[in-house]
Order: sequence, then C-alpha cells, then structure tokens
Amino acid sequence: MTHPAPNDPLVILMPSGRRGRVAPGTSLLEAARQMGVEIESICGGRLTCGKCKIQIEEGVFQKHGITSGKAHVSPPGAEERELLENMRATNYRLSCSCYVEGDILAFVPEEARAHKQVIRKAAKERLIDVNPAVRQVYVKVEEAKLGEHRGDWGRLQSALAEQWQLEHLTIDLQALRNLQAALRKGKWKVTVTVWQDREVIDVRPGYQEGAYGLAVDIGSTTVAAYLCDLRTGELLATESLMNPQVKYGEDLMSRISYAMMNDDGLDKMHKAIIDSLNTLAARAAKEGGIHSRHIHELVVVGNTTMTHLFLGISPVEIGGAPFALATRDSVDVKARELGLKLHPGANVHVLPAEAGHVGADNVGVLIAEEPYHQEEVVLAVDVGTNAEIILGNREWMFSASSPTGPAFEGAQITYGMRAAPGAIERVRIDPVSKEPRFRVIGEERWSDEWPTGAHITVEDQPKHLASGICGSGIIEVVAEMLTAGVILPDGRFNPTLEHERLVWKERKGMYVLATGDQTTTGEPLVVTQMDVRNIQLAKAALYAGAKLLMIRAGIDKVDRVVLAGAFGSYIDPKHAMILGLIPDCELERVVAVGNAAGDGARIALLNKAKRQEAVDISRWTRYIETAVDPLFQDEFVAAMHIPHASDAFPHLEGLLPDAENVPMVKPRERRTRATA
Repeated sequence: MTHPAPNDPLVILMPSGRRGRVAPGTSLLEAARQMGVEIESICGGRLTCGKCKIQIEEGVFQKHGITSGKAHVSPPGAEERELLENMRATNYRLSCSCYVEGDILAFVPEEARAHKQVIRKAAKERLIDVNPAVRQVYVKVEEAKLGEHRGDWGRLQSALAEQWQLEHLTIDLQALRNLQAALRKGKWKVTVTVWQDREVIDVRPGYQEGAYGLAVDIGSTTVAAYLCDLRTGELLATESLMNPQVKYGEDLMSRISYAMMNDDGLDKMHKAIIDSLNTLAARAAKEGGIHSRHIHELVVVGNTTMTHLFLGISPVEIGGAPFALATRDSVDVKARELGLKLHPGANVHVLPAEAGHVGADNVGVLIAEEPYHQEEVVLAVDVGTNAEIILGNREWMFSASSPTGPAFEGAQITYGMRAAPGAIERVRIDPVSKEPRFRVIGEERWSDEWPTGAHITVEDQPKHLASGICGSGIIEVVAEMLTAGVILPDGRFNPTLEHERLVWKERKGMYVLATGDQTTTGEPLVVTQMDVRNIQLAKAALYAGAKLLMIRAGIDKVDRVVLAGAFGSYIDPKHAMILGLIPDCELERVVAVGNAAGDGARIALLNKAKRQEAVDISRWTRYIETAVDPLFQDEFVAAMHIPHASDAFPHLEGLLPDAENVPMVKPRERRTRATA
C-alpha cells in the first residue's frame, strides 16, 4: 500500500464528513475504503452492478480550503458512460472507475451507502387539540339553469355560505379549473377542501374523505417529515434523511459562504432541499397508504439559514452583522411555487423566527414544550450544529443561539462520523485499569463481550465492527477520560499517566479507544488532543450561551433542563453535565424530549390557533445576541474547562475525580458587569 504524501489530493466524502489525502490515481472506491466509508459495490469494481454511485461537487468550499470539480477526477470511459445512461444517472460517477487527480468533495447518495444513516427524529406522543387550517365540507349545490348567470363558482359560494357559514371565499386556480367537471360528476354534490376558511383549494365529486398534511423539520444535518391525517390528527408515517446541503457545508456559515462564493450556490442548495422534501413526501405518502398529491398542507420549521434556503432566499445577510433576515414573520406560499409535488392547491406554512440566528425551529420547541406556561425556570437546549437555547417561565423568556459547530455531529473529529451502523455511541472507561469498553450502533453487545480467539462462529461475530465515533460517543469518551484521569480538567492528556492506551506523538497525546481487531479498517481508532479541543470549543459555546441567559435573567440556577433534538435525545444527562455541556441541575430533572422542533411543526399543522401563538411568543421572547454581548467571551473562556472553571457542580459530587489526585487549574475571577 502506498502511503499518501502531505501534498497529495484531499478527498472529502459527504455526508459522513470523513476526509483524507490519497495518492493520485487512487479510485474513489478505494479512497473511501481507506477512510472507513463503506460504499456499495456488489460486483467488486467490475463496472457491472452500478451500485457505487457518487457525485463530484463543483465549486469553492472555503471552509475546507479546496476547490472541487469534475476536472479533478479521471474522465468516464465508454463502459461507465453506457452503464450510467442505462441507469439514467448521468449526473453521477461510479466510484470504482473514477480516479482521483486533484482535491475533490464527493457526495455519496443514500442508496450507495453500505451502512445507511441512522436518523433519530421520531415524533413524541403529545396531546394536540385538532383544529387544522385545512378542512373538508360536503355541500349540495344548486344546478345551473338557463337564464341564471351566476356561474358554477357563484353557485358553490352560495351553497358554502348557506350550509357552512363560509363567506368571502376565494378559489385556487387549479380548483377552479376542476370545478365544473366535479359538480356534474357528483350530480351537484361535492366535497370542498377549504384552507383557513378563506380559500377553496379542492373540489371533488360526491362525498369523499381524505385531507392530509406534512410537518417538516429542516435541520442543518437531517430532515424529518411527519405525515398526519388532518381530520383525526393521527400520525400516519415518519420519514427522515440526511440534509443533502451538507455537501456544500457542514455548518451554517459554510453554506452561507458557499452561496456567497458561487453564483449558482443558492440555486443548488434550494434545489437540493426541495428534491429531498419531494422524496420524503413520496416516502411518507407510500407508508401512509396515500399519494403525495393528497397532501394539502406543509408546515416547516428550521433555523433561519435553512428556511431562507428552502424559500430560495439568499442567506448572505444572515452571515454578518447586523444579521438581517428577509423576514421574521410567518410565511404562507403555494407549494407549487417552490416546486413541491404535493396537492396542486397545497399551502406551505413556515413558522416565524425570533431573530437573525434563532429561527422557526426554536419557535417550534417553544410551542411544543410551552415553558411560557410554567412556574419553574426551564432551560431548553436544541443541540445541533447551531444550538438554540431557551430560558424562562410564564413571567419572562430569553433565547440565544450558540455556534457549537459540527463537532457534536462527528465532524472535526479524527474518526468522527454521523450516526450509522458501526459508529461508537456509548463509552465506559474503567477508572482503575483505564481500559475502555464501547457499544456501536447496530450491535447490542458491549465491546468487552465480543468473542475472541481462533474458533469464533459467524453467529458469534459482531454484526458491526467500529468504523468511527458519533456525537453521543465523543461526548461520553471525553467525559469518561476525565473521570478516569486520562485527561485533566483543562483538556490536556495527563502527562503523569503511563498506560499502553495513552500514546504520545511528540508532546501530543492520544487515547486508543478501539484496537485494530475491533475496527473495520484494521487500524486503531484513537481520540486525539485536537478531538478533545474541538469538543471543548463546542461545549464551551453551548454552556456560555446558557450561562449568558442566566446572567441576563439574574438567576444562578435552573429548575429543569430540557434536551431537544435528535442529538439531545441520545446524550446521557450525567455525561453531559460532567462535560459541562449544561449548567448544574438535579440529574433527574434533566430530560430528553426528542425532536421538539418537529413536534412543534406537527402541532402547528394540526392546530391553526398555535400558529398565532407561535407569532405571539416569538415576539414576546427576548433575544440575546451572543455575538455582540461582552459577557459571552468571558463565559466562553471559562467554559473551556471541564466541566467549568468558575462554577460549582454540586450534583456531580462523587462523579468527578478527586481534586487532590488530579491537578486543577485555578479558576480566574470573572469581571463583574451589569446584568441589565
């Protein structure tokens, strides 16, 4: 095997985020394998199966410091072109016959991934008062007669006003085009679908039931969709996939930069999310036993960058002070105007935003958890590439956004990956022996329960070896290394510890989490000093944002901590507090609530009154701009320590290492500033 040189081409594979340098002339299939990314290849690279599809992205990727393009790989041969044409996949390349010649960023589509992404955005059971914006009514319409000139729409208007007290209605053009045929086919009895008691969006002959809606949470990393029956409120299907925009940037600023640096950047990212929503709608409809054309409304939440890109609005102004939004109001637009393949008259409702970096997803969490109706002080954190933070109760509400970056998603970590089979998600380190044990996604047994020796049966072998470490795993390994004394509270590897698991390269340490016989590549999986630093930076940003809100509110403790989002649902509260991800709180008062933003979208889909409540609470909540608040930097620096340099964590007593045995860095005194 030829080892790559420092100047060899850099290959970045999305959505896993894995990267590495490979020797020129290496096939992308082999490059992926070297980086621990499994791409489907049934034929073994013989240009037969066509399973190893990839997309070579074009453009400047400023965050990665590369320019990627199709000219940076070998051109396709006649055999590859013919196979791609037969597959109707001419925008793809086959990684087995695509050879690296320069820096590239490639996207591995879902169907080509050997280990499919595990996306954890399940809907939570909630009591919802069903009162949707879309409803159906059955009416009998007066037949047309010679000499009576109202027109069929006029006759339908009269029937709706008389039988249902629905007045001053308008009618969608698509519904108007179908009106006359529906009336006559139904013998002047029709089922009318009305949106917000203001517009007729469908007319169907006779008595028919079936009005459906889709609630969508557009996350920076994942997109989740929930199909609901608008009459009963029943959740019919849940579907999710990776946000394809990750290939243009793992975090928000990278995508804003891509839109700024590339003339077609906005169009590419807008099309990518629209195509994904069409895919999700089709999947959800199939699972729910309907057709996507029967979906009458879509409610969308997402951070401000995501909603701008979804609506086809440039997010460039959000990228710098004064962080101006195109609008922070809720938006209603016809689905067909965005290219969504739903019912022809379907409406799209986007919940309002609060400020430049606190968007509709945060408002979704608000209306789902309703801290503004509670006596106790609640801290709600939606953990992701950009963390949204809410603090308050029925008397006051504060919100903020902290730039945590993608480290919690597995990016910026040497062996980081997103949640997929083979990703280490749970870690324990014995405080005496310093030996680790871990559990990977897709395997129920812990690593120390895996059989060893020469006579292992196929049935006894682990279903998945370790291929990387995902967000919950990196949180736990850093917290466990602290409690075991492998690292110090300032994040450095313990220089006084001598152990075969702790390896030093010059003055930088690394911890061997998995040995070569436990990994897919046969190489040890390590946690490096840079990995620990990146987690410290991410957790410091999140903690500093929460602490800043507490200072501005004039409080020194919270009564309850709510961890929202797919990632938040899989964080162990104890490890989160050991790391200093959240302020001190009774552990039993730290709860995970799942995808609260998605639940908020579902609530707004099923109850139109909640949409006005969302507008009201988004205006009542006081937004604190962390980027310009002078106290944020102070808190950020102090929060780099684990768990924190200046705050006590009494509820962790007995869990942290003995201060006499682990050298501590003296906390610096915080400068006093007004909290007003």
